[in-house]
Amino acid sequence: MKKYMVGLLLVSGFILGACGNSEAAKTQESKSSGNESSGSNALVVSTFGLSEDIVKQDIMVPFEKANDAKITLEVGNSADRFTKLKNNPNAGVDVIELAQNNSTEGNQDGLFLEITEADVPNLANLTDSAKEVFESGSGVPIAVNSIGIVYDKEKIGRDITSWEDLWSEDLKGQISIPDITVTAGPLMLYVASDYAKQDITTDKGEKAFDALKELKPNVVKTYSKSSDLANMFQSGEISVAVVADFAVDIIKGAAADVTYVVPESGTYANFNTVNIPKDTKNKELALKFVDHRISAESQKAKALSLNEGPVNKEVELTDEEATNKTYGAVADRAKPVDFKLINENMGSWVDQWNRTMNN
Repeated sequence: MKKYMVGLLLVSGFILGACGNSEAAKTQESKSSGNESSGSNALVVSTFGLSEDIVKQDIMVPFEKANDAKITLEVGNSADRFTKLKNNPNAGVDVIELAQNNSTEGNQDGLFLEITEADVPNLANLTDSAKEVFESGSGVPIAVNSIGIVYDKEKIGRDITSWEDLWSEDLKGQISIPDITVTAGPLMLYVASDYAKQDITTDKGEKAFDALKELKPNVVKTYSKSSDLANMFQSGEISVAVVADFAVDIIKGAAADVTYVVPESGTYANFNTVNIPKDTKNKELALKFVDHRISAESQKAKALSLNEGPVNKEVELTDEEATNKTYGAVADRAKPVDFKLINENMGSWVDQWNRTMNN
């Protein structure tokens, strides 16, 4: 198996591969509105570089029109933008959307404003799991995803129904799993710990790595980008993979006949969140933006256009609309992960992962 060298910067940026593009953060004005507002009606929003045109159309433009505001976007992957803010809190960012690990760290470091329901009334409409994330100090959730298994039934000759199936001998040399440095990597560690019948919070992943050693003969390659996974399915290099639900459509675009399943035993959830840096000069408008971001109307729009699980409990999706999303029955069995635990142990986990899976 090819060995991947992972530097210390990746330790703080393990959400890189899925929540944004791999380019350095860049700043640009939202061109989708003709507003020429300035001063207190100008807002700098730092967000993921994924599907910018859709984000502008579905999220930014409605807010601009409703508030006579002008939004400037800073786009890029979560890790790069978070590091930039840490290094320069006075950079002028008013709102920042981050992966859950980065927002957890930022709140622990006191980088963000405390937000209350009096400031953001739509906090009252968060789902129970999203409220838990907010109350744990990870920021205001704006989207939820979870992991499942995608597989080529024709190639492996049977259905996959459980996480334990990944360890089956007949799947030798057929699986790809997410690298520890991307969104689903730590979630995979939780799955491995469950396979070992061990609570990961009590042994800090020791049994999980034992389970991964057992799984290794089945793993052809770990992946860091969803596009790489799609290519591996298309070429026939793999027939099974563990994947975050937001990437399923990307894979099916390359391999239309694959099946996606979330085992009945449950799954693990990851949230993207929004925070307001303490040094914002536009606090009131920033709070309005956060409230808009988790409104039912905005949440449904992005659920449909970007395949993101909604965090507002008032959002209703049809069965077809809910396909491949962390919603309904899937959301009910999606368990939270402890990103404080993950952040505290990521340094040693990256080292163990490389010795275990990338050798």
